[in-house]
Amino acid sequence: MPFDRTDGKTSSMRGTAQISSRDNANLKEARRIRDGKQLDKIFIEGARLVAEAIRSRLEIEMLFLSDGGMTRAEELLGTELPGELFELTDSAFHSIADTVTSQGLVAIARRPPTGRSEVEKGLATTSTPIVTFLHQTNNPSNLGAVVRTSEAAGASGLIVSAGSADAFSPKALRAAMGSSLRLPIWTDVELGEALEWADQNNLQTVATEIGATRSYADIDWKRPSILLLGSEAHGLSKAGLEHVDEKIVIPMERSVESLNLAVACGVILFEARRQNSAG
Repeated sequence: MPFDRTDGKTSSMRGTAQISSRDNANLKEARRIRDGKQLDKIFIEGARLVAEAIRSRLEIEMLFLSDGGMTRAEELLGTELPGELFELTDSAFHSIADTVTSQGLVAIARRPPTGRSEVEKGLATTSTPIVTFLHQTNNPSNLGAVVRTSEAAGASGLIVSAGSADAFSPKALRAAMGSSLRLPIWTDVELGEALEWADQNNLQTVATEIGATRSYADIDWKRPSILLLGSEAHGLSKAGLEHVDEKIVIPMERSVESLNLAVACGVILFEARRQNSAG
């Protein structure tokens, strides 16, 4: 859609448009993107995330700054700020902010490319040949933490099932701290489709299960693999577990029932990284 400059004021700072009305068309679009109602774009809030987006070469279309935010943005991001620039009054900025204590900086960018081909490219090039599959992960912060952990461990990519949180929602993006902009991600994938894809690509399938007897450290993670992690509440279905090659557990003290999803994922992925780095 064309950018709305109808507020009638133009900033003297680099020709940015000024917006004071919460009903401005650009702010309405920003709220739709923030709330997941326009999926071809993503809402990025905060100086660090915006800097990560620029470093990751995302196509940034709009940059919203709170009153006095231009100087701060230039200090943090440099003078070559991308996209159309808009200075907002505090009231207008708070109408789009997703955080309570915002840094006064929001970017609207094109969603990074996702899909099967992206994950397959990652599988062919990364140091740890393992793809994580998250089944019905509803907590966006947990999902984002898994994304960050996956990139840190050098994993090939992440597959997110249908019925999960949006990997590019504001909360998930903040938890991933920029990793979502780089890690290959394939979304809205059914469990059966992921298992079929793993078979076609000769990946061993490994799933966590409370009743399993084999430790995660006993798996040969040098083999290209897909690690299947169930939902926080219910895990993988019995039907799904029947079709995996290996069922594993993370040994822990009996007084502890389970680990946080992102922690469990990190324990396993870094063991895979250790094995692939040895020698």
